[in-house]
Amino acid sequence: MGGSGETRAAAGETAFRTTDFVTGLARGIAGALLFALPMQMTMEMWDLGFAMDRFRLALLLVLTVPLLIGIAHRIGFEKTVSWREDIRDAMIAYAIGILASAMILTLFKLLTPETSEQDFLGKIALQAVPAGIGALLGRSQLGADPDDAEDDPHSGYGAELFMMAVGALFLNLNMAPTEEMILISYKMTPWHALATIVLSILVMHAFVYAVSFKGGHELEDTPGWHALIRFTLPGYVIALLVSLYCLWSFGRLDGAGSMPALMSTIVLGFPGAIGAAAARLIL
Repeated sequence: MGGSGETRAAAGETAFRTTDFVTGLARGIAGALLFALPMQMTMEMWDLGFAMDRFRLALLLVLTVPLLIGIAHRIGFEKTVSWREDIRDAMIAYAIGILASAMILTLFKLLTPETSEQDFLGKIALQAVPAGIGALLGRSQLGADPDDAEDDPHSGYGAELFMMAVGALFLNLNMAPTEEMILISYKMTPWHALATIVLSILVMHAFVYAVSFKGGHELEDTPGWHALIRFTLPGYVIALLVSLYCLWSFGRLDGAGSMPALMSTIVLGFPGAIGAAAARLIL
């Protein structure tokens, strides 16, 4: 009797985990479409799939793997207990990103039998990065289970900074390929750039600590300057570094001097800072 009861319990637990995984997979597909669709409908991203330097594209794809594994550790398709499961979820998310990107690009007739191999692979590879991230973010944003909000509630400082980098990267992938980032930076004066830095930091700090958003961090007895130095300023530096990397990856800094590059980084750092702050709220 005892053995039979244990067998039924084990079968029930397996069925529950399978259902949980399938539900997370469905959310992942929805997340890939929801979060990556703006980039899949952007002309600059189509052109970059063909024209982007292959070394920079390969580097972006390689860096995406540990990025997805880190996200999966926080918010995978199901609650994981080992890094092996995190790697599995990350690879599944990548596969979802590839399939979703190929489907959407084909639907929009951006991929046809006449498309060259370089263009075909480049477009899918580039679009698979935000789609893969979106697949994993889908569980956090589209989840309805009460337990979803309890994943890793006591995450460390490093995990907080990592998720801020993810938020900055995801939003920057939308903005960095566009010509507007460069145009805005050329129109701005150094005073505009300084004001953008100050506003970026203030908005970033207010998003997390001052505005009563769901998921916001209360300061309680901690001085405001402590949170500013410990989280907001490092988060803004991370947003700037991610912005610089995105601009370099997409060739937006090629041939530019140090000052235009700095101005462009500051411009892109504004949405990057907002993305970093939002990541602390929702992930």
